[in-house]
Amino acid sequence: MRKKVFHWIIFVVALFIVMVQLFPIMIVVFNSFKRDIDIWSKNPFYFKPTLRSYELIFQSKDFINSLKNSFFVALLSTIVSVFFGSMMAFGLVRFQFRINNLVIMIILMLRMIPQITMVLPFYILFRVFSLNDTIYGLSLAHVSFNLPYIVALLLPFFSSIPKDYEEAAKIDGCKSFGIYWRIFLPLASAGIVVAAVLGFLMSWNEFMYALILTSSRAKTAPITVNAFLGQYAPLWGQLSAAGTVMLIPVFAITLSLQKYIIKGLSAGGLKG
Repeated sequence: MRKKVFHWIIFVVALFIVMVQLFPIMIVVFNSFKRDIDIWSKNPFYFKPTLRSYELIFQSKDFINSLKNSFFVALLSTIVSVFFGSMMAFGLVRFQFRINNLVIMIILMLRMIPQITMVLPFYILFRVFSLNDTIYGLSLAHVSFNLPYIVALLLPFFSSIPKDYEEAAKIDGCKSFGIYWRIFLPLASAGIVVAAVLGFLMSWNEFMYALILTSSRAKTAPITVNAFLGQYAPLWGQLSAAGTVMLIPVFAITLSLQKYIIKGLSAGGLKG
């Protein structure tokens, strides 16, 4: 009896936390189907649904281009971060040097550096190499915060792989890169999926670097959505519709890969 009561308490508390987290998202989605005048209405639940806000944002070439830019920047930075981050995690786990712990500490410290402190150095470097307002420049900036996170995330996955696999591969004549590519990546696939999903979402939602390092050609969706605040009055309907559209890839990726994400996060927590 006590266990049932305890389980129900946990369920109610968890449900309350989920509702609190989802409430702002529900407000944004509801507002995307309202006219601006209805959003300011005293009765938020009485309104006539309309798709006018969605029509307006999809008629905007600026918004469409910014979505494409966000996708390509997130995809490119994720691929680069996962590839080099997994190799770095593999090297730190399998090649024991005295400075390994120091390197891991530096990686974690790099992840803690506020983005605002890195914007000016990036801006100066990108201006020299003509990377300002380019997809490649912004992707490189995103790698700077994705890479340390992915390395730290993959370390427990790689360290949990038995050395027997590595020794057997060496006997078969497999080199270090072959061991990494053929042994470690498949065995740590759950961790790779988690790293890729979190890296993509962090890049998709990033605002600071996109605001400073782009102007028109490489402008991403968060910057365009912010522009709907308007110069004199916020365009609440279009702002909500654009925010809802930006949420679609987040939910699609999370729901479609939730099995791997849960498996990867739980495995990383247990093996670390």
